[in-house]
Amino acid sequence: MKKSTAKRLYEYALKSKGTFIAALIMLAIGVAADLAGPFIAKNMIDNHVLAIEKPYYEAAPGDESVLYNDQYFKRGDRFEAGEARGDEIRVLQSGRTFYLIDEPVTIEGGERSYSNGEMTITRGDQTATYQATPLRASELFAFYKPELPGIYKLIGLYFVFLIVAIVMEFGKTYWLQSSANKVIQALRRDVYAHIQRLPVHFFDNLPAGKVVSRITNDTEAVKDLFVAVLSNFFSGIINMIGVYIALFILDVRLGLISLFVVPLLIAWIVLYRKFATKYNTVIRSRLSEINAMINESIQGMSIIRVFRRQKKTYEEFEALNEDYMKHQNKMLNLNAFTSHNLVNVLRNLAFAIILLYFGAGSIDGTSIISLGVLYAFVDVLGRLFQPITGMVNQLANLDSSMVSAGRVFELMDEKGEDVTDGSMPRYLGNVEFKDVSFAYKRDYVLKNISFEAKQGQTVALVGHTGSGKSSIINLLFRFYDPQKGTITIDGKNVQELPKQWLREHMGIVLQDPYLFTGTIASNVSLGDKKTSKGNRRQSPPGCRRRAAARSFASRV
Repeated sequence: MKKSTAKRLYEYALKSKGTFIAALIMLAIGVAADLAGPFIAKNMIDNHVLAIEKPYYEAAPGDESVLYNDQYFKRGDRFEAGEARGDEIRVLQSGRTFYLIDEPVTIEGGERSYSNGEMTITRGDQTATYQATPLRASELFAFYKPELPGIYKLIGLYFVFLIVAIVMEFGKTYWLQSSANKVIQALRRDVYAHIQRLPVHFFDNLPAGKVVSRITNDTEAVKDLFVAVLSNFFSGIINMIGVYIALFILDVRLGLISLFVVPLLIAWIVLYRKFATKYNTVIRSRLSEINAMINESIQGMSIIRVFRRQKKTYEEFEALNEDYMKHQNKMLNLNAFTSHNLVNVLRNLAFAIILLYFGAGSIDGTSIISLGVLYAFVDVLGRLFQPITGMVNQLANLDSSMVSAGRVFELMDEKGEDVTDGSMPRYLGNVEFKDVSFAYKRDYVLKNISFEAKQGQTVALVGHTGSGKSSIINLLFRFYDPQKGTITIDGKNVQELPKQWLREHMGIVLQDPYLFTGTIASNVSLGDKKTSKGNRRQSPPGCRRRAAARSFASRV
């Protein structure tokens, strides 16, 4: 049973689990530090900026006391246990002005209005009127002065958390991308190594351009999965967890109201992938076919021109290109419909529900929360949609990467040939074909072929094109195995010998030699350690002259 694509990618990720875990730890710390900002702002607003509206009592002089009209007052929540307190006063805001009321206020919150030296407070069916005195700027600052040390400390704490978040963001990005690069390096190494083990007939059925596309384009798309997609999804999920924890800490009702976002997001992702997978499968396939056709056109340019197939080849290419563009446009429409539109709909829906909830609550006075909590909630809720935006915008890359990974693993699932270590003694070279029949597909190329080539003989195979001359060599090298009959060397069946051992003592001279990137020497030796520089120098000069190596080198 084949493993799923996601499970196989997970196994590759486990090879760099240390760096992935380090990145996730940094990500969690960074999210916590980042979410500390709204709580610091809430604390600053509720406990310092708006805290001057709390009751004040006449008290002895001190650092936390306020001098007003030759009397000292201190906030009620700052009195020590058993500390004497005098008459109560209040500082309340109406419009842009603060007023001092020198008596207890029985109604908290509500609507305030000031007229002719009196402040009227209305909340629901309750109404109260108090004598009020407008405060000058210097008098108002006197009430704020004891709050400044606490505000400065919170600002300093905010910058500390900000620096921690920046450092963690850098570490998270570095380790995630480093881990992703290691995963892709291992994947490409395994794919390329597997390519070397695939039988020759595999490449007869799959154009070189398609193979190259899977090794390069598809693995690059898988890299995007680890570098961009998983980074955004990990960040998004941890951010959302942190945001929901913050929302429930602020107010349980607010957190419960905001939970509707999660099932909507999951449903949208499932619906998106249902269509995107179909489109991306076609897109990756067409891209592979385009690469294959370009490769074949370049390799066979002389044939195309000799037989005047330029127009036909162009039409075939244009058909592929047109189909590729059509499905790309379908993906574009899908992405345009599900990206920012989704986030905007969810965000506006969330704010509408919150406004409806608090609007109804404010009418009967049953659901009033502090301004600090409301500010922190709006800030945190806005942060909830930042990771959602990042995750939604990566849906296209997610699906494209999963499709590409499936194509890569499909290639790796092709049955390869085991590489056998060791070697065998050089054989004499008595080759015999006994009743050999062979077909590449269904029609036999060779039928009941029998012949013998003894040691030291020179044997020439003559025949028209397609008669099976190259097929005999392919069978001898075991690029293919016959359907019937046996091939022996020195009496040993070649199918009983490891292919690497068999080919070690064989050589082939191609009619059209293929030159790899490198030097003439590297193309001659092809990495064979036995063909060392010293051995080449010790070879008879006449052999090199007969092979025309010297004249070839001089022409190059």
